[in-house]
Amino acid sequence: MNKFTLYVGTICPYCKRVERFIEDNGIKGVEIKNIDTDPEARDHLIKFGGKRQVPCLMYDDKYLYESLDIINYLKEHGER
Repeated sequence: MNKFTLYVGTICPYCKRVERFIEDNGIKGVEIKNIDTDPEARDHLIKFGGKRQVPCLMYDDKYLYESLDIINYLKEHGER
């Protein structure tokens, strides 16, 4: 199974779009980390992803930003 980490923010509508897609499509193997409530996740995203922008999908030590790009990636690579 693929291992994904999705970094989100509490009130980010684009994050909610991606979370809703994951739920509606039964995508498995996605760990969700909220950078507003988890300082370690925020620091990791900034240090390794290069910026504080959410949503951000981490996979294979790569960081993908933009909700529609994340959804398109998960359509092709996410396990159901």
